[in-house]
Amino acid sequence: MDQKTRMLLGKLYKVEGKALHEAHKKAKNLLDDFNALRFEDWNKQETILKSLFSKYGKRNMIVPPFQCDYGENIQIGDDFFANYNTIMLDVNTITIGDRVMFGPRVSLLSAAHPIDRAIRAELLEYGLPITIEDDVWLGGSVTVNPGVRIGEGSIIGSGSVVTKDVPDNVVAAGNPCRVIRKITDEDRRYWQRLKDDYLKDMNK
Repeated sequence: MDQKTRMLLGKLYKVEGKALHEAHKKAKNLLDDFNALRFEDWNKQETILKSLFSKYGKRNMIVPPFQCDYGENIQIGDDFFANYNTIMLDVNTITIGDRVMFGPRVSLLSAAHPIDRAIRAELLEYGLPITIEDDVWLGGSVTVNPGVRIGEGSIIGSGSVVTKDVPDNVVAAGNPCRVIRKITDEDRRYWQRLKDDYLKDMNK
């Protein structure tokens, strides 16, 4: 079994071998091109990101600078927005649903290292998949650790470090991240009132 296969299976592996080297080189060249583009070069940005990721949906925007390891292990749905300085370490799969929003400096870190220092010193590492479900909002400087799933409709507060799965439709925050409360019908009614007020002002 080669190193790339071991990596994607979540087994211990080393960053060596032609397959990993070529995938990493391709990603870094594409990222150099993407991060050097002018702000209004929308079509070029989209073309590069479609070449970088295994799936890249419609009406998406990633604000440069952006960094990842391989890109080909990342799948992104539709209507995705990522603000400045997003980092995705995709040594295992990173799956992002539809209508997901990232604040600045969000980090999705699928990479991990052994706790045993002797084995860690041999440069063996591993990765676990990360899943961000539909309609999730990650606040600025959120870090998502290996193996985590964030449930549909949930919000993660700024500066949180997410070490365990987060259920659907909750507000969670902290280091380590914990559920604060559920998102309720009263939240929907409150924000609907504010939207109605906005529309009324716009129609005056």
